[in-house]
Amino acid sequence: MQSMKSWSLFLTLVVALSLGAIQPARADGFSNTGSMSTARSFFPSVLLTNGQVLVAGGDNHGPGTYASSAELYVPSSGTWTNTGAMAVARTDHSATLLTNGLVLVAGGHDNEDADTNSAELYDPAGGIWTNASPMSTARSGHTATILGNGQVLVAGGLDTDTYTNSAELYDPASNTWTNTGSMAVGRFGHTATLLTNGQVLVVGRL
Repeated sequence: MQSMKSWSLFLTLVVALSLGAIQPARADGFSNTGSMSTARSFFPSVLLTNGQVLVAGGDNHGPGTYASSAELYVPSSGTWTNTGAMAVARTDHSATLLTNGLVLVAGGHDNEDADTNSAELYDPAGGIWTNASPMSTARSGHTATILGNGQVLVAGGLDTDTYTNSAELYDPASNTWTNTGSMAVGRFGHTATLLTNGQVLVVGRL
C-alpha cells in the first residue's frame, strides 16, 4: 500500500512538472509556482483546513481600484482557481480562519476611499461569502488574532487618518462584536501574537 501511495505521489509530481505548475527548487530553496489570476498587493492569505490557500481582495491598480475577487491556491498542482468574490472590494484588511472552518474578513480600505467596518464570512465548502456583523470601528491595517476560546481579537489600525487604540472581539457563535480594553497607544502596521499563556503580545507601530 505504501509503495502505491509513493508511486501515486511520484506521478502527481511528474504531471505537475510537465504542466509547468511546479518548478524544481533552485539552489536557494525557492521554486516558481503558478501565478494568481489577479495581480494584487496588501491582501491577506489564509491556509484552509483542506490545505488550500485563500487570498482575497487587495490593491491591484491603485486607489479606487481595489479588488473584491478571491482565489484558491492548490499546493498539489501549483495552480490557482477563482472562487466567489467578496461583497466589498478592500485592501489592508484582515482574514482569520475560525475554528468552524469559515474565514472572517474584516475592515480594510474600500473603493469609496474610506476605511470600512464591514465584515464578511467565506465558506470553503460552497465558495461563497455572506455578510457578517460590522465592527464597531472602521479600521484598516489592523491585526486580527484568534484566541483560545475561538473569538477573534481585532486591534488598532487606521480610522479616517487617525491611528486608533481601540480593540474589539468577534464571537463566531453569535456573529457579534464586543468592545474590549483599549491599547495604551494608537497603532498601525503592528503585529499581534498569541502567546502560550493565552495573552496577546502587540508590538510596534507606525
